[in-house]
Amino acid sequence: MTSTTLRPNERARHGSPDKLRTAIGSAVGTTIENYDFLAYGTAAALYFNEVFFHSEDPVVGILLGFGTFGIGFAMRPLGGLIGGYLGDKIGRKPVLVGALLLMGISTVLIGVLPTYAQVGLLAPILLTLIRVIQGIAFGAEWGGAILMTFEHAPWKQRGRYTAIPQAGVPLGLLLANLVFLWSSTLDSELAWRLPFLLSAVLIIAGLIIRAKVSESPEFEDTKTQGLVVKNPLREVFRNDWRTILRVIALRLAESGGFYVIVTYMLSYLTSGDEPITDRATALTGLIVAAALGLFTTILFGSLSDRIGRRPVYFFGTILLIAFAFPMFLLVNTGLPYVIVFVYVVAMAIIHDSLAGTQGAWFSELFNTNTRSSGASIGYQFSAAISGFIPFIATAVAVPLGWGGVAIVYMACGVLGLIGTLLTRETWGRAQRAEVDAIIAKS
Repeated sequence: MTSTTLRPNERARHGSPDKLRTAIGSAVGTTIENYDFLAYGTAAALYFNEVFFHSEDPVVGILLGFGTFGIGFAMRPLGGLIGGYLGDKIGRKPVLVGALLLMGISTVLIGVLPTYAQVGLLAPILLTLIRVIQGIAFGAEWGGAILMTFEHAPWKQRGRYTAIPQAGVPLGLLLANLVFLWSSTLDSELAWRLPFLLSAVLIIAGLIIRAKVSESPEFEDTKTQGLVVKNPLREVFRNDWRTILRVIALRLAESGGFYVIVTYMLSYLTSGDEPITDRATALTGLIVAAALGLFTTILFGSLSDRIGRRPVYFFGTILLIAFAFPMFLLVNTGLPYVIVFVYVVAMAIIHDSLAGTQGAWFSELFNTNTRSSGASIGYQFSAAISGFIPFIATAVAVPLGWGGVAIVYMACGVLGLIGTLLTRETWGRAQRAEVDAIIAKS
């Protein structure tokens, strides 16, 4: 019996037979996508100011590196538009496979690019072009992975299941930084090239797994019933533009705060004439937090199934605001265990409470026939802003120091808090009771 022929109460209680394989397949893909994308962020902070940008001022070099980092994010809305449209028109699965393939090829190409010393201005131009392709691919990826998982999952466990692919963020971060921690011991260009070249292994594994994942049962139902809309983008912009704006605000708290910690903080701790700590300590903090994130992301997703999406998100945004200044006061001590503690709080608790809740909450805010478009657009348009957070933070730090960066971090939390207060609860007591009634039917 296929998932599309299961009765509603069976789908609600158990989900589809492919629910776990779909969640794992989606998680493998998001892990690879985040490995590829975050490898660039780490390389931009540690290497690219010297490798691709010719500047005697190290701050200018870092700004240029983070600028190309942001370009990839600026292209993610285009990927979200394309991926969301195709996901609602032809299905979630083709978008998943295509996005992963495009992302993987572009990432491997970074590993073989010539440097500024070899070809001059052509080097940063080629790097920028590849970042554009990466941004489009990543923009198309998220919606398909999350929605496939959401639409296969048991209805009362959608928070837990959609948190599994969201855990691909810390897993991708963990793998990327483990590779960089190892490659940093190499006294050659391989220190930054190898992390990009090694992604080829992950891409092959990801494509094999995703090819075996079945299409979303809810999309199949929508297609069978003739409910696929002619132009899902026009439909979602016409009817759900306010919801898209709310998703953007919610997402900015998570992604903006994330890139202050993951990308800017790495540069802050290890750059300058008198760095606060060495690269190994900073990367160790990231690795410990990312390893914990494999569990805390799913934990927070499961918690949202029990108490609702809004309470979990409210907790995360309040803590983000409160931690902005203490975070820098703590890392400024230079004590390795304190720096690791800061990464754990900022990543495994604050970030993961938001990321673990997003998959289910954002999906529930839109109708099935425009869900891919709506969730992808909101998610990726916020990325067009948050991707420039490391650039903004570095620029603000010049006149204001670390206090200015703390204000940027806090502002992300304030926007997220406003979004939380303005966005309806989709999994409150009434919704849980309605699902219980469906499950109880014979």
